[in-house]
Amino acid sequence: MIAALLFAAAMWDGFSTRLPDPQEDGLRTRPTYEVYAVEYAVIPDFPVAGLVEGADKDRKLDIAMMVWVVRGGGHTIVVDSGFYRPQFFKSWKVRDFVRPDMAVARAGVKPEDVTDVILTHAHWDHADGADLFPKATVWIQKDEYAYYTGAAWQEGGKHGGIDPEDLAALLQINTQGRLRLIDGDREILPGVRVYTGGRHTYASQYVSVPTRSGPAILASDNMYLFENLEKHAAIAQTFDRQSNLKAQDNMKSLAGAKGHIVPGHDPAVMTRYPKVAEGVVRID
Repeated sequence: MIAALLFAAAMWDGFSTRLPDPQEDGLRTRPTYEVYAVEYAVIPDFPVAGLVEGADKDRKLDIAMMVWVVRGGGHTIVVDSGFYRPQFFKSWKVRDFVRPDMAVARAGVKPEDVTDVILTHAHWDHADGADLFPKATVWIQKDEYAYYTGAAWQEGGKHGGIDPEDLAALLQINTQGRLRLIDGDREILPGVRVYTGGRHTYASQYVSVPTRSGPAILASDNMYLFENLEKHAAIAQTFDRQSNLKAQDNMKSLAGAKGHIVPGHDPAVMTRYPKVAEGVVRID
C-alpha cells in the first residue's frame, strides 16, 4: 500500500512539473517584434492644414510616404503597401520614389518573403501596392472593404482617395484566398492587434505591435503628424473628428510610458529614430 502511494506521489510530482507555466506559455505565443519605418517617397509642399485641423493655411511640409516592416514570431509583416501605379504620378509631384516592394528590401525583406500585409485603410497611397507582395495574406477591416466596393460608389457615397484599380486588385487577392476581413478590434497575429476608431476613412484602423521597448502603435493616417498628438488636434480629413480624438487618446493609453506612437506622414519619423539603412529607421 505504502509503495503504491509512493509511486502515485512520484507520478503526480512528475506530471506536475510538466504542467505549462501560463507566463511561459504567454511568452511563447506572444513574441516581441522588430519594427521599421521605410520611407519610399516624398511629396513636397503639402499644406499642413490638410493634415492638422486648424493649422495655418500657409504652412507647407514635405511629407514622408512610408510603409512599416514588422518582423518576429515567424512572420514578416508589411503595414500599408504604398503606391506605384502611373496615374498617381500624374496627379501628384513625387520625389525620391522607390517602389515599395524594392524599398522594403532596404530593411532586408524580399517581397516574396512577406507573410502578411496589414492595410490600415483603402486610400491610394496606402493600399495601391498590396499586389506587390504575391504570397502575403492581406488584412483589412470588413466594413472598409464592404463600403469601398459597394456603397461608396452609390448616390451619397464618399470615395475620395480610393482608386478603382486598387479595389480590383483587392478583389483578385480575395478570390485567390489571400484576403482576411477583420471585424473591429482584434488580435490578428500573435500579439499584433488592430483598432478602429480614427475614421480617417470609413473604417480605418491602426496597429499595435509588442516590441522590446514597449508597444509600437502604427497610427498611419489616423494621426498624420506628431503635431496631431502634441496639440490633441484632429486630423483634417476624417469622417468623425471626435472619433479621431478618442483614437488618439486610446493610442496614448496603449503605448503607455515606454511605447511609441508613429504617425503616418511625418518626416520627423526618419530623424527621431535610429537609421539602419538608407530610408529605414528602427522604431523599437
